[in-house]
Amino acid sequence: MPIVITADNFKNEVLESDKPVLIDFWASWCGPCRMLSPVVDEIASEHPEVKVGKVNVDEQPELASQFGIMSIPTLLFFKNGKNIDVSVGVVPKTSIEKMISQ
Repeated sequence: MPIVITADNFKNEVLESDKPVLIDFWASWCGPCRMLSPVVDEIASEHPEVKVGKVNVDEQPELASQFGIMSIPTLLFFKNGKNIDVSVGVVPKTSIEKMISQ
């Protein structure tokens, strides 16, 4: 299961993570986010080598702003504390798997 990422735990869970981290920026009212969410959950269960987190943009507007999130869903992929890839919108599972295999 993905973990909930907040401004309070972002540094520990993402920047200082010993694993790569995939973050899903989403909102409960967002239809495309609800379409992508099960795919992100599958990635979390099928890829234990990657930490998967979710940021609710309504509850964490400062994180959304910090990363310039203009559209949701947006996926950010972090490795060694650095944001190395971005995906905006609903994408196929294979695209996400390609992103996390870098």
